[in-house]
Amino acid sequence: MVRTPVSFVVGVCLVATLQAVPAGAAPAGTAAQDQRRSTKVAMPAPDGRLSSYVVNAAGPWRSNTTKVARAVRRNGGTVVETWPEIGVVVAHSRESGFRRAMRRRDVVASVGMTRTTRVSEGTPGTARSRAAAGGVPEKAEFRPATRAQVEPDPREAKQWDMRVIRADEAHEVTDGSPDVLVGVLDSGIEHDHPDLAENIDAASSVNCTDAGAVDTSARGWRPTTSDHGTHVAGTIAAARNGTGIVGVAPNARLASVKVVNDDGYIYPEYAVCGFMWSGRQGMDVTNNSYYVDPFMYWCDDRPDQAAAMAAVSRAVRWSTKQGVTHVAAAGNASTDLDRNSFDSSSPNDSRSVNRRINAGCRDLPTELPGVVTVSSFARIKKTLRTKASFFTNVGLRAIDVAAPGSNILSTVLDGRYARFSGTSMASPHVAGVVALLLSEHPDLTPAQVREAIRAMAKDKPCRKAQFDALPRCRGNDARNSYAGEGMVDALRAVRP
Repeated sequence: MVRTPVSFVVGVCLVATLQAVPAGAAPAGTAAQDQRRSTKVAMPAPDGRLSSYVVNAAGPWRSNTTKVARAVRRNGGTVVETWPEIGVVVAHSRESGFRRAMRRRDVVASVGMTRTTRVSEGTPGTARSRAAAGGVPEKAEFRPATRAQVEPDPREAKQWDMRVIRADEAHEVTDGSPDVLVGVLDSGIEHDHPDLAENIDAASSVNCTDAGAVDTSARGWRPTTSDHGTHVAGTIAAARNGTGIVGVAPNARLASVKVVNDDGYIYPEYAVCGFMWSGRQGMDVTNNSYYVDPFMYWCDDRPDQAAAMAAVSRAVRWSTKQGVTHVAAAGNASTDLDRNSFDSSSPNDSRSVNRRINAGCRDLPTELPGVVTVSSFARIKKTLRTKASFFTNVGLRAIDVAAPGSNILSTVLDGRYARFSGTSMASPHVAGVVALLLSEHPDLTPAQVREAIRAMAKDKPCRKAQFDALPRCRGNDARNSYAGEGMVDALRAVRP
């Protein structure tokens, strides 16, 4: 399938779903969000075409998941994966009447197609052989380096972003703890990158792009077509080892949770798998530098979109209850998330339409309750002063904190380094600060972590519009539409 690239990072084409800088952002909305119904988008399922669905069980979830799975099979579908903790079944079917039949079942709360095109990866076999295809490498014992053991990493002086968030000062207190596990929900992490290899926890890594089924093979969770996940991982936890750069939390462990397929899509079933895996593995924090395809905004007044949004929401809520703090990029459409009423980019896996959206339409997972949402700031010339990146989404109610996201040096494939821009690059700074915070205060709940990160942020008052393309500031208080509570601060997170 050929798709039109609409996002770019350092001249490298990336897909729109990864929160990288768009080639041409639409003008930001200034009117209040439309309260009328959102525009209907066709999601056809013709006979013979393999289509993917999430089927959400009515309560009680755990017992009804089995009944839903049985109903899927009785109505011509195939069960791909079940998540009994949240009552979600991922299913495939070639029957045009599958949705209608499933919606008549008492045990089903909602059913929705997860994409507007056929399933390109096919249905995973019931007798899985993926785990044998490459296996899961043994995890070497992790011994964090100390400052006395290594020279300063040679590119550390070029990391202006670390100085802005005072990560360099925080490292005088701690480099974090290997007891903290960060899940990178992205395109995979290069397992043998010299700045990342010693921090990757292979046993906790997973591939979720095999139709949303769990695939723990090493071949599965490694990157194939994109530098994105490797770049994000380096910002979070590149090791202090005398090589390359240093991450915000260089002693933290990283799990590669691959939710981006080789065509660049992050479908709802992939995201559900990623969030559920993070909860089951006991991760401490996840970074989510993407939005869930094929809709930039999922609307609760459209049945298919509402069902997919419910499935992702259940997964986020359940994993949060297991102790996982989720950090997400705000997006790169130069849009006010509080007031946006129009979307011309969705669905992005077939033919996009101009559609009206309303207050019930959300960017997933960025706008879900409890998620720490991060906007992007850029360096002003060669100083450590910053201003809002021209591409960043904003929103007085949407943004929690800001972080550097323009011209960020980090790790990429083939053991190299490169500078990328996007809210994708801002979010991992915050995920790294959360890892430092939890290294010092491991008993904090996700809600307490979110409030601590917000309270510790350095105020960035909104005094004037910083770019014509962005919505204008609303109010002069410390919490504003650009930076939320302010610039994230690593030193405050670890200071006694």
